[in-house]
Amino acid sequence: MKFQVSNSDSRSPRHPAGAGDDFLIQSSKFQIQDGPGFSLVEVLVVVSLLSLIVLALMSVFSSTQRAFRASVTQTDVLEGGRAAVGLVTADLRLMAPSGGTNFGAVNFFSYSNFYAYTPLSQSLPGGTVQRTNLLNYFFVLGRENTKWFGVGYIVDTSSSSPLYPLYRFYAETNVSASPAALFNNFLSTINNGQWTNMSHVIDGVVHLVVRPYDVNGVWMTNGYTSQMRVPNNTSFSAPFVGGKVGFYFFSNTIPAAVELQLGILEDRALARAESLPNDVPAAPPNDRRTLYLRDQAGKVHLFRQHVTVQNVDPSAYQ
Repeated sequence: MKFQVSNSDSRSPRHPAGAGDDFLIQSSKFQIQDGPGFSLVEVLVVVSLLSLIVLALMSVFSSTQRAFRASVTQTDVLEGGRAAVGLVTADLRLMAPSGGTNFGAVNFFSYSNFYAYTPLSQSLPGGTVQRTNLLNYFFVLGRENTKWFGVGYIVDTSSSSPLYPLYRFYAETNVSASPAALFNNFLSTINNGQWTNMSHVIDGVVHLVVRPYDVNGVWMTNGYTSQMRVPNNTSFSAPFVGGKVGFYFFSNTIPAAVELQLGILEDRALARAESLPNDVPAAPPNDRRTLYLRDQAGKVHLFRQHVTVQNVDPSAYQ
């Protein structure tokens, strides 16, 4: 006897009750078919392909994030560098001669950093040539309306964090008084390490240089010669590391133009250098921090500005 299940009504005319021993019971909704499935190898292949796709997407995402962070870092450095250059440029442009007797008040001064400082040399990419970063501290005397003002800049190389901070000194006095005290005040402030008495400008300054030029556009340095005679009320020192010399401009003599050079380290390289120990007594240039910075020439952004000094007295060069 066969029994088959059907979802049709057993009382239909086609299948009257008791019309035989064979009952046809069928269900089109619940038919079970034995079809082919995925093998283990196929599943593993699909998983492997999906993993490769995910890894490729993660690599692209990571590269995009690195490029984005690098662009943001460069933007920050460029904005900070331009702001610092603009500040120094404005002070240089207002430089004015103090007048008075020969070798009187100091109008313009620059010297190599002396406070726990060793010039940073960096290997340039693609060769064995090295670039020597120089740090100078300098003073500018200016005049504005009824006052003399003295502005000075120096990079503190003695601190561990922040690293290479640039500070700005400012003082002023009445125009009826002698401006000579402003320069002495600047020297006293930096000699005593009174950094809190100055304004913090920016961190990571590994290169800071000013170069004076005469009315003919000639760089005024040690052994300076020009079509015009060497002006009075000037003094130049022996060359420092990198060939840079120190100088004084007194009384009625100031340069006709000044070239400003500023090198700033990127934030991430600066943070990495700050995290490294100073390795005392392994003094520079053999400590780990300096060894790391030697290979970061590509992370230093250089700014250069040629500043014309409007208050130059041409008679000082005659």
